[in-house]
Amino acid sequence: MHLCPTFLLLLLRWVRLHLWVRRWRCSNGNNSRLPTCAQRRWAYLRVMVRSLYYNSLTSSDVIMDSLMEPIFWVVDVLTRWFGPVSVFVCLVVVLTSSILLIAYVGLLPMVLSTYSPPWIAWHIGYGHWNLVMIIFHYYKAIRTAPGYPPKVKNEVPFVSVCKKCIIPKPARTHHCGICNACVLKMDHHCPWLNNCVGHFNHRYFFCFCLFLTLGCAYCSISGRNLFLDAYSAIERFKHTDLEKSGIPVTGMGLLIGILTPGQSTYQTPPPTYTFRDKMFHKSIIYMWVLTSTVAVALGGLTIWHAVLISRGETSIERHINNKETERNATRGKVYKNPFNYGRLNNWKVFLGVEKRSHWLTRVLLPSGHAPYGNGLTWDIYPIRKDMMPV
Repeated sequence: MHLCPTFLLLLLRWVRLHLWVRRWRCSNGNNSRLPTCAQRRWAYLRVMVRSLYYNSLTSSDVIMDSLMEPIFWVVDVLTRWFGPVSVFVCLVVVLTSSILLIAYVGLLPMVLSTYSPPWIAWHIGYGHWNLVMIIFHYYKAIRTAPGYPPKVKNEVPFVSVCKKCIIPKPARTHHCGICNACVLKMDHHCPWLNNCVGHFNHRYFFCFCLFLTLGCAYCSISGRNLFLDAYSAIERFKHTDLEKSGIPVTGMGLLIGILTPGQSTYQTPPPTYTFRDKMFHKSIIYMWVLTSTVAVALGGLTIWHAVLISRGETSIERHINNKETERNATRGKVYKNPFNYGRLNNWKVFLGVEKRSHWLTRVLLPSGHAPYGNGLTWDIYPIRKDMMPV
């Protein structure tokens, strides 16, 4: 909707005219009539302003879209200004690379020298499998187009016509204001991918979120003791530095007073900590805090999308189905999502599982197989019986 600029312009004109009318009445008396041209403009503006909210097509969603239009415009301009490579994509790459650098340079040598062979095999095997799944699905989610409806005349059934693209919109197709195009089975526009999430890359997006959550949870759980040790070491570094600089300390230091440089509460010289030791412990703290935060935040998003997939919905369709449910409830009817084939079948359609071996080759291993269908029609019923035994 692009009503916000027009609405603001009409509102500004209405306020100006209203203030002018009040000043004119005060100067000429309340009983004086306005000039004919002023009366016409006043009546025209009143009709225009009231037409924005006194009609059957306007709802709270239209008003919210109008109020949010400036924000959408700013996001659109910034996205186009950043170009094909988004700042958010670079941020994902930089943060992930920093965690990998800490893992390979700092943690891997320690694991190889201190852990038992079974634990070494587990960490190396699971860690690299998870890393491959993250990189593969993130790359595919960025590089795979979400899918767009044809712009030429065809026989594909459609449910409406896009008011911005002026082309027929098949079922589950929505217009993206940032991409400035209609997207098949659009879920949302993801700035972290700099791409829309639609029919052909929805699986890549969800698997990326899932495996990144698992990877961050793995780093957070396995590195908890290292984080505690690193935090304690950093605290020891601080106390050692304070004692060396002559700052009052607790215990024996209170009896002596302020320690002079070179003095210490230790009978033997305190252990020396190199710059490398300090950077190692700070890197462990950085890795644990970052992975724990991402695991919690992204884990919630992943669970939400898993619920939507189980219901056969997208993020946009969730709102549409809620409204249709409420509308039908007022009429004593029950609304049923036409794209819901049951929880298990919804996952099979989403993941492209057609036989038992696909749970390994298409889910647990990197797979670039295309989703079922072309995104234009959604007649899943012919394969429903074949997919049930899987």
